Amino acid sequence: MWSVFRDPKFAYRWVIVGALVPVFSVVTVVGMLVAVMLLTIGKNVSKKTVRKNFLALTIGLFMHLVFDGAFLSTKMFWWPLAGLSLNGYAIPLVERGFLNIPFEIVGVGLILWTKKQIKPLL
Repeated sequence: MWSVFRDPKFAYRWVIVGALVPVFSVVTVVGMLVAVMLLTIGKNVSKKTVRKNFLALTIGLFMHLVFDGAFLSTKMFWWPLAGLSLNGYAIPLVERGFLNIPFEIVGVGLILWTKKQIKPLL
């Protein structure tokens, strides 16, 4: 993220929070992105701040899809467009079981580390 944006004011913490949220469908994340863009239309300074933070969160959600390997199951990745039923499809987050615990600990550690590195955004 840093190599793309290189902005000291970018909400990197929200990217990390988004990467920790267990999503498995790109449709869900795109829906959130559309909602953020539509709900924060305007030149109001507070709306710009909210948009910036929620866009960072949405980027983190997209990153979670990549890190989780959600794209490996087409039906799940495109849910609900590929059908509403998820029977027989394992959610990667659940499939890994206790291996998720170290990943979550690292994520929380990154949030705490960035809290010290970047000035408060809210």
